[in-house]
Amino acid sequence: MHRLTIAMAGSLIALAAATGGAEAARLTLYCSAQEDWCQLMARSFEEATGIDVDMTRKSSGETFAQVRAEASNPKGDVWWGGTGDPHLQAAEEGLTEEYVSPMRDQLHDWAIRQAESAGNRTIGIYSGALGYGYNTEVLAANNLPEPSCWKDLLKPEYKGHIQMANPNSSGTAYTTLATIVQLFGEDEGFEFMKGLHRNINQYTKSGSAPIKAAARGETTIGIVFMHDAVAQAVAGFPIKVVAPCEGTGYEIGSMSIIKGARNMEEAKKFYDWALSAEAQNLALQVNAFQVPSNRNAKTSDKAPDLSTIKLIDYDFKKYGSSDERKRLLQKWDEEVSTLPQ
Repeated sequence: MHRLTIAMAGSLIALAAATGGAEAARLTLYCSAQEDWCQLMARSFEEATGIDVDMTRKSSGETFAQVRAEASNPKGDVWWGGTGDPHLQAAEEGLTEEYVSPMRDQLHDWAIRQAESAGNRTIGIYSGALGYGYNTEVLAANNLPEPSCWKDLLKPEYKGHIQMANPNSSGTAYTTLATIVQLFGEDEGFEFMKGLHRNINQYTKSGSAPIKAAARGETTIGIVFMHDAVAQAVAGFPIKVVAPCEGTGYEIGSMSIIKGARNMEEAKKFYDWALSAEAQNLALQVNAFQVPSNRNAKTSDKAPDLSTIKLIDYDFKKYGSSDERKRLLQKWDEEVSTLPQ
């Protein structure tokens, strides 16, 4: 038995030597979309290519901070999903790789513009409008009026009834801050954020967390991208989706290859695959209601119709720049988050 064990071990060593100790192709994916969508993208790419995927899900603000912290020794290969502003900042800071995909001729113009504004260091993969949702049952139980505008959220009767994410960790919340500043002007915009702060019961880490809390009845109103509110309504929760009357901003969810990626060939394969209609159609399996960037991909009939929403001319280049993002976040930290509630 002992001799047999030694013989088997010898055979395994010989087999390893014969194959040259070759490692399977790998990809390290940083994902900033919803968890089940991230998992589906990772597993589907594995099935399509045989490349093993190690996926980590974090909000876009957290992922940006991680990519920056790892710049001298990159651990990730591709950053997929999350709002475009931090992707643009990463591009500006040279944290992501220039790449022109052969799939670009299949994409909407807004996805290409996102790429061109960043020197082709990122690209648009989906779009979605900002808004909020509220739990109709909780609203009625508290005898609260139905909100329909941004400024409705400043009413004193909503004190303790609103959640949004922290703009330092969440791309959704940073888009909210940048939207309000562009919609009302900086001075009035920050007065709005101060008034809103008085009604906030919690700043969450993740951008979609507020509407999930509203769905569970833990808060009344959640400020989120409208597609996240639609997802809760479709799941059967008593959530009403609001496109604010004054107008609103929107995101171009983006994808970037990390500068110095250890698995560059695999990263480019994922990038091209993720821009395909087939990959973007996976969103429908997990009730992700964004508008896909591939013109041939399917958009759910439940997705918010952007043509019917009053969208501002969101300045992605300015508000995705490193200096402006840092300045606005610092101002929010100093003038808004420190105020009593």
